[in-house]
Amino acid sequence: MTRYLLKNARYIAHPDGMPQVKAGHIAVDGSAIVALPEALDGTEFDAFEAVDCSDRLISPGLINAHTHAVLLALRGTVEDIEGNLVYQYMVPASYLLEPHERAAVAKLACAEAIRSGTTTLVDPLRHVADYAPTMIETGMRLWLAESCADAVTTEVGRGVYRFDREFGETFLARTRDLIERFHGIEDDRIRVMMAAHGPDNCSPWMLGEVTALARKHGLRRTIHLSQIISEKRQVEQLHGCTSTEYLDRNGFLGDDLIAVHWTFCNESDVQTLAERGTWLAHSPASMSAKGPHPLPMRAILDAGVKIVLGSDNMTEDMFQSMKMALTLHRGAYERSVTPTPSQVFNYATVNAAKALDHPGIGQIAVGAKADLAFFDLMAPAMAPRLSALSNLVHYGHPGLVTDTMVDGRFLMRDRTLTTMDERRVITEAQAAVDAMWGRFGAEERGVPLPMTDAL
Repeated sequence: MTRYLLKNARYIAHPDGMPQVKAGHIAVDGSAIVALPEALDGTEFDAFEAVDCSDRLISPGLINAHTHAVLLALRGTVEDIEGNLVYQYMVPASYLLEPHERAAVAKLACAEAIRSGTTTLVDPLRHVADYAPTMIETGMRLWLAESCADAVTTEVGRGVYRFDREFGETFLARTRDLIERFHGIEDDRIRVMMAAHGPDNCSPWMLGEVTALARKHGLRRTIHLSQIISEKRQVEQLHGCTSTEYLDRNGFLGDDLIAVHWTFCNESDVQTLAERGTWLAHSPASMSAKGPHPLPMRAILDAGVKIVLGSDNMTEDMFQSMKMALTLHRGAYERSVTPTPSQVFNYATVNAAKALDHPGIGQIAVGAKADLAFFDLMAPAMAPRLSALSNLVHYGHPGLVTDTMVDGRFLMRDRTLTTMDERRVITEAQAAVDAMWGRFGAEERGVPLPMTDAL
């Protein structure tokens, strides 16, 4: 078991719930932080490997509360295409990739996440068992989920909603298998959660099945909510209400639910979601690729909704998410300074830990997990520095990250990944995506191909 003494550090603690930069040392024994001495004297830590952190700011590892690692396959494509991106590109891509190709792209996503100081990913998608072992091998902390639906999602891109319980049972069976194989393994570094894809493609029966499995196994839940216009229209046509009202009628809302996006929620929906304690996972960067994400942000902030952040599709860069959240959330108040950088930083740390019901992550404290990100204080973006937190949220980027640690293990040390061959990861992911696009058949799907380099 490895012991580290992270000496002479500045680190971000949460003594009263809000982040504060402190000076001192961090003692890590195995997977946990065991001491935070302000000064060193005697021989108490002689058995620990000393790591000089004089020019480092150490933070709780960032928590990405909503991503789809495999959909990194679409990077640089759908950002510039009109249409129903979920059902015409994302769903087909998730099916067209072969198992080894899904694993290759997911590994690339983990590499980018680690380089971005992210220690935890929440990843709902399809065929998760194909790539879960590869993600686990990278050393990251993971919440994995098979996205359940009983509308045949491969048909929705053509405007057809056909509900089929046998189709839905496929995802429930995969979920049961994920729970049996992966939940709680690697000293509880890996957990499974329940995911309903969306209100438009989940019948009341499916919502009930997802909730029942969550209750049986004590799992958290997630769902895309009011994500796209086709969802809004389908739910209104089928159920005569909003997506939020539909979920509420079926007892699906609650403080164990992370609901993602909220694009077409109205103010009444927001009030209901706030009253039920449902978490908003905002993915502001991905949802703003074609302009600022038009969710009812002021109503959300005024109602005191609990917020976490995700990168969603095409990136694992949580700096981008924090920066865009700060901009969009302040814009809701017309050029305000609310929220503060400290509040947005909490979205990606302590808030996310609470949403996932894991008090051992998201903070630097004695007894907490040693899930840490190290930032270079001598990088130009961090100087001049009156507030390291302000600099980090406003101007932070992955190039600031020197080291990333999960469970007391360095996944990146001195800017070198330790659990994977980065060049090989990139090469294999590129080959996987090239093969997938070769099978995509855009013409027969009636959708445009993305722009490509003329090389």
